[in-house]
Amino acid sequence: MLKIGIVNDSLMAAECLRRVVNRVAAYQLLWVAYNGHEALRYCRQNCPDVILMDLIMPEMDGIEATRRICAEFSCAILVVTATVHGHAGRVFEAMGAGALDAVNTPVLGNAGQGEGEDILVRKINTIAKLLRGKPLVRGASAPRPETTRPADARAPALIAIGASTGGPSALTKLLRDVPADLPAALAIVQHVDEQFMPSFINWLNDHTPLPVRAARPGDRFEAGTVLVCGRGDHLLLSTDATLAYNPEPTAVAYRPSVDVFFESLSQTFNNQALGILLTGMGRDGAAVLKAMRQRGWHTIAQDQESCAVYGMPTVAMEIGADV
Repeated sequence: MLKIGIVNDSLMAAECLRRVVNRVAAYQLLWVAYNGHEALRYCRQNCPDVILMDLIMPEMDGIEATRRICAEFSCAILVVTATVHGHAGRVFEAMGAGALDAVNTPVLGNAGQGEGEDILVRKINTIAKLLRGKPLVRGASAPRPETTRPADARAPALIAIGASTGGPSALTKLLRDVPADLPAALAIVQHVDEQFMPSFINWLNDHTPLPVRAARPGDRFEAGTVLVCGRGDHLLLSTDATLAYNPEPTAVAYRPSVDVFFESLSQTFNNQALGILLTGMGRDGAAVLKAMRQRGWHTIAQDQESCAVYGMPTVAMEIGADV
């Protein structure tokens, strides 16, 4: 049984969420709080597995509540707000503070069924899979034999970054100090729903001197440019050194997958390269980061002190993927 708490100052929104939770047999509603202070108090009395967190509330908003709850408890937080696009900056701040994902609040219809309810339930179920500790990619790849393919003189040096929970905040801290004349390309896979990718990319553009844009099929890495996976499919590097998207594999909790991207890079990219695994729940990217290291890449996993969630990096550290 998945235990759920609701934090929302709108009586109508809270009622809609209550109905959604009560309609799913595998969910148990523990409590409803109407601001961040109440949520903290209720967590100390009976902490749920998942909290459905509103953003704009009196006394303590959802960003601060997320930050405090994540610092004190191990529950997962899903931002549920009236308009994700309208509150994009706040959404990414909350994700930087430890929220896993975001979704629009369902709207009650005449029959009592909430419009957007199926999307909310799907996101809750995805979080439930992560909480059960299932690997995000089955059969993590073992190192393959080294290729004899020569380095591509046309390819710039590459910094490849994978991130999940807390990633938006970590990425802005990393990118804001990067020089505008950086002689390397950057590529990012962040666990963000496809519908939020344009807002996420615009948000990153406001925090770095480098141009940030969504990777397009056929793109090549460019020095001084940040390419971000901009779709729900997996980003990968093809054998002709161009980027592509692929819906496979489907049996993964996260789309896009850091593992899929890192694996394609380690098999195809042949120039100076650095792989970085940032904060996040689960283990996506960890095993392949080790494979990248064994194939000659420099690799880094974010340290525990600076992580919002020390999940993916701690797995990388435990298996020896970090230099």
